[in-house]
This record gives sequence, C-alpha cells and structure tokens, in this order.
Amino acid sequence: MTELDPRLRAITDLNMAEAREAGGRHEYDGRIQDLSPEGVRAGLARLGEGAAPADPYDSAHLRIFEDGLRTQFGELELHRSNPLPHLSNLDLACYDRDYAPEAEREAAKAAHLALWPEAVANAIAALDRVSAPVARSLVTAAQGLGAGVTDQAALDAHGLLVAHVERAAAVGDPDASLGGEALAQLMGATEGLPVDLGWLAERADAERDRLMALLTESCAKLGRPGEPPLDVVRELVKQHPDADGVIEAARIGTEKAIAFTREKDLVPYHDGECLVGLAPPSRRWAMAMMSWNSPGEPEGPSYYHITPPDPSWPARDIEEWLEVFSDTTLPAINVHEVAPGHFSHGRALRRAGSDVRRLLQSMAFVEGWAHYAEELCVEEGFEAQDPRFEIGVWVEALIRVTRLACAIGVHTGQMTVEDGARRFESDTNLSGPAALSEARRATFDPTYGRYTWGKLLILDLREQARKEWGAGFTLQRFHKALFDLGSPPLGLIGSIL
Repeated sequence: MTELDPRLRAITDLNMAEAREAGGRHEYDGRIQDLSPEGVRAGLARLGEGAAPADPYDSAHLRIFEDGLRTQFGELELHRSNPLPHLSNLDLACYDRDYAPEAEREAAKAAHLALWPEAVANAIAALDRVSAPVARSLVTAAQGLGAGVTDQAALDAHGLLVAHVERAAAVGDPDASLGGEALAQLMGATEGLPVDLGWLAERADAERDRLMALLTESCAKLGRPGEPPLDVVRELVKQHPDADGVIEAARIGTEKAIAFTREKDLVPYHDGECLVGLAPPSRRWAMAMMSWNSPGEPEGPSYYHITPPDPSWPARDIEEWLEVFSDTTLPAINVHEVAPGHFSHGRALRRAGSDVRRLLQSMAFVEGWAHYAEELCVEEGFEAQDPRFEIGVWVEALIRVTRLACAIGVHTGQMTVEDGARRFESDTNLSGPAALSEARRATFDPTYGRYTWGKLLILDLREQARKEWGAGFTLQRFHKALFDLGSPPLGLIGSIL
C-alpha cells in the first residue's frame, strides 16, 4: 500500500470510516476519528496544506473534496446536529469483512472498541444541536451498535450515547430542516457544481411522470392494461422466495447479471469474484448491500450481502421484508449491487490511475452509477422476455426519485415528514410504516436524493457524448471514460468530453 500524499491524508483523516472500508486504507484499523469540536477544527485547519497533484483533473477532484468537508464540518457543522458521523465512527462492522486474517481483524476490532469511551465523549461534546426528528430516526441505529459487544467500558460509554440521542428525541428542536440554502450548499460543494433546488424539484417531478408512464407500459406488457400500475406492483411483490430461498435466488440472479454484463461488454473489467451470502450480524439492518474488494486491499472476493427476515419477527413484518426480494424487484437489486452496478464499479476502482481517484469517492456518482445500471439493463434487453424486470426497475426508480423530492421538500420547509410519507404512498408502492421510514430518512440523510440526481446527470452526459463523439460513441467507450475517473464528483464527469 502506497503512503498517501499529506494533502490527501488530511482529507482521509476527516473521513476515516469511509477511507477504511470503501477505500481499503487499513492503517485506520483500530483507530477513531476525533469528532469533538476541537478535533474537527484541527482537522479542517490541515486541509489544503501542501502542493496540489500535478494532474489537473486530480487537482480539481481533490479540491472539491476539501470544499465539501469545509462545508459539511466547517460552515454547516453537521457533526453537531447529526449523530450519523459519530455512529459511523463507532461502527465495528468493517472488521467482519474478510480482507485480512481473522486474528488481525479481531485485534483491530478490540483496539477500536477500547476507544469507544473517548469517541462517545467526543460525540456528546459535539452533539448539541440534534433535532427531535433526526434523533428519533437514529435511536434504533444507535442502540444497534452495541449488539454483540461484551466489553463493559465500551457498553457503558455506548449507553451514554444512546441516552444522549434519546434525550434529543424527547426535547430537541421539532424542526429538522437545514434550510434550502444550506441543502443547496451541501449538495453543490460536495459535488463541485451549483445546485438550483427549484430546477431540481421540477426535474424530479418530470422524472416521476416519465417513470410512471414507463411502468404503465410495462404493466400492459404483462397483460394488465388499464389497471392502476401501483396496484399491479403491490400484487406482484407478494410473489417472492421464502426466507430460506432468498439467498439462493440472489445467487442465481447474480450469475445472470454478471453473465449478461460480460456478454454485452457493458463495463471495462469482467474479472473478480463476487460471493453471495448472509450479511454479518453487524450489517443486518441492511436488506442487501455490496461490500467490494476495496482499492487499497490485496486481490480478493467482493461480498454481496443479503439479509433474510428474522424468524422471530411477527408474520406481517416478515412478509413486508420478503416483498423487497420479490420475483419482480430482486433482479433490479442484483444488477444495482453487482453487475453492471457496484461490483463492476469496484473492479474498475482498483485500476484507477491515482490515489485521489481510488480513494475520494463521490457517493452521488457511486449510487447514481448503480441506479443508471438498472435502466441500462432494460435498454440492453436483460430479461427482455419477462416484463417484471423492467417493472422492478421502474418501481425502484420511483422510490429513488421520491427521495429526491422529499429531501428538497423537508429541508426547504415545504414538506413535513408526514407530508413526505404521503408522497411515498401516492408515488410508490410503499405504504404505512415503510413510507414513513423512507420519509424520516430525509431528516438525517439530506442528500439521499443522490441516486436519481447522479443517474440523471449520467444520462444527460451520455446524450451529450453521443452528439459530440458521433460515430465514435459506444457505450463501452463512455463507461470506461467515466470509470477511469474513479468515482468522480458530478461536477467533473463532463471532463470525459
């Protein structure tokens, strides 16, 4: 593993959890980030010290990440209002990944756990602005961090953090809104482009209408013309594997997605091993996720983790969980998580030409790419004989575009969380607790519209590339040009032209 340039190191020091797991920089194993007010100020002061990279693209990419951190921690001080960075700082799940010998990972986990009291003290010192809606949304996540921990000092510290979040849930400010100006600033600084929320909200509405029309057409292909499409979807998702069959269904679907991606040559690299299996206990809050073989790690498998429902749950909860893995929606999840989505992207990241491109990963590009990959597979004819695949893609896309609309609405004060839940109920197949859960996510994850935002800008760029490259345009050329940039901030993707 190469030693990082001091200017890049200052960035990863302010984003240790991400650098450790997504970037594979395991010199951060067994360490915590100092997220106290003083620690954050000291980290920000180190940003920008030293020479910029000689490569003009890398220099721009690095500067955007510096600006994003200054906005997140400096101007908006999100570490004071949002427990999420502190929960990530405590998270031990990264050591469950099989990237090194078990004894080495267990030693790092123990060292990390020994630092929990310090990390919690820093978190409590920082978290003096947590709103009640954000705290209520994250109480369960905070509680879950202690699962399986036996170290008493760590558990005592964990209890103090949970109590702090619970207190904020009871007496915190009832308004979770960042404000429109702050949301636009956060989105724009981290992606290196100006953000007009009014235009973006209009774009979200137009995308919703496009997707609903596509869903209606696809339901007609299934022999259900004239029926309300979301009613058709609510019926389709009831057809799913049982709890014991979910992982095998995902494994079969993964093989199909990888084979199709290779046959169509949709991405630059078709190597690597993707294993499908049960998520480790520490990650079972997520239904499905990709844990890729990170750029800084030795060659090894990537893991597509699946979480079946817990047999001890009430029957209704089990059914709602299994509907996510329905015969209609699981194939879209497979291509998003595996190929040509996250797994394929992870293989390309390992070949990116610099530490900047390998390590500084725009989440709007990461998720935008994987979401784009779903629609790409419809365009290229994946499972063309079964309209349920495209129905699943449109359904997942409707959820993502509603996230974008809800984030803008909640943080500009035009929507309450309850209004957001009603929007999910009207524009997607979600209802009740599932719709409310999605709307609540807007409070603590204000940029969760990044899936649709990234996808739309990639689609826009693809049309521009078609025009500018003319006969030289191919999907393979376009996709390789993007992946050669690593996970570029959205404001830089146009540099491929």
